[in-house]
Amino acid sequence: MNRAQSGLVFLAGSVVGGLALAFLIVAFRPGLLPGFSAASDSIVAPARSAATSGTGTASDPAAGSSVQPDAGTAPGAAAAVFAGVPSYAPAVQRAAPAVVNIYTARVVTERVPRNPFEDPFGELGPRYRQRVERSLGSGVIVDADGHIVTNHHVIADADSVRVQLADGRVADAKIVGRDPDTDLALLRIALGKLPTMPLGRSDLLRVGDVVLAIGNPIGLSQTVTQGIVSATGRGQLGVATFENFIQTDAPINVGNSGGALVNAAGELIGINTAVLGKSLGVEGIGFAIPVNLVRGVLKEIIAKGRVVRGWIGVVPEDIDDGQARQLGLVRGGVVVTNLYVGSPAQAAGLRPGDIVLAVGGTEVGSAQEVLARVAQAAPGSKVTLKVQRGGEVAELPVDVTERPRSRA
Repeated sequence: MNRAQSGLVFLAGSVVGGLALAFLIVAFRPGLLPGFSAASDSIVAPARSAATSGTGTASDPAAGSSVQPDAGTAPGAAAAVFAGVPSYAPAVQRAAPAVVNIYTARVVTERVPRNPFEDPFGELGPRYRQRVERSLGSGVIVDADGHIVTNHHVIADADSVRVQLADGRVADAKIVGRDPDTDLALLRIALGKLPTMPLGRSDLLRVGDVVLAIGNPIGLSQTVTQGIVSATGRGQLGVATFENFIQTDAPINVGNSGGALVNAAGELIGINTAVLGKSLGVEGIGFAIPVNLVRGVLKEIIAKGRVVRGWIGVVPEDIDDGQARQLGLVRGGVVVTNLYVGSPAQAAGLRPGDIVLAVGGTEVGSAQEVLARVAQAAPGSKVTLKVQRGGEVAELPVDVTERPRSRA
């Protein structure tokens, strides 16, 4: 190879090496190329004015530009891109601190099965042992005095009740009062600087409104689930004597009982109390006690230690026409199936088989409505029942007494 050929080989090698080096540099440092943004890794379109292009500029959000903010974008501009995405974080921040975990314990005495090897002839008497049964639930702090509303079934038969706040503080709770007829109970804790839940209005709820359930499901504190109002005024579920539930598809699980159902503004609109059909594989059917009912119960318990309701001693039941024919009745409806001995209803002349048409001048369509209207009457007053007996209709005035606590 002569000198000229050697020079050409050297030059070719240099060019190839230089191109390879340039390729590596561009691959790892693309920002060195003109018209390329290293911060966004995308081609930056040449700037065009609105006057010449007839469209908005890249900085105009209304123009629908797909240009993303780079590292040098002013603070807050990136958040504006997501400003249209709905978030319930403000509602949770307002409501969640007032939702507490409730832990209860009770001592259970149970009989020990007989061991035939230790007592083959059965001469020894029965033996018993005690164990501590624990359960959990949720509650809502409703005022600065430390009052907490929860479900009655959460604290029923409990020997001790402890409450844990969202900020980690723990305190023993005193049971102020109970109302099994609505499955509500009121507790109180002695702590300062307590967060409280703002109360909304359940009578303004509409089917389709967004709601959030906050509670302590299976011990997972401060859990938030979201859904809508599926229905209002649900009753005849067999959960409580007086039922007027909010139905929701927000997931409610074990431990959510007594927790909060809040609206999109973070206001309490119900106390979560029951789930229907879990054993049947049904999902998304939960119930909450409306806050308007909760208000009345809490006011009575705080003032009197109990809820005072009217009572006449009648046991009504909803019966359809088919059942009525089997019982020899004229038709179905709200039928008196039983009376308490010595009750005002018995003294007024009501009989089993009477069909209740109205209470206090207002027509009734269900057994629960009869009980609710009687409960609204003040003890010591009279309430008139319009009943059908055979082919005759009569009005019977009945004395109202206070509903006995044992009836609850």
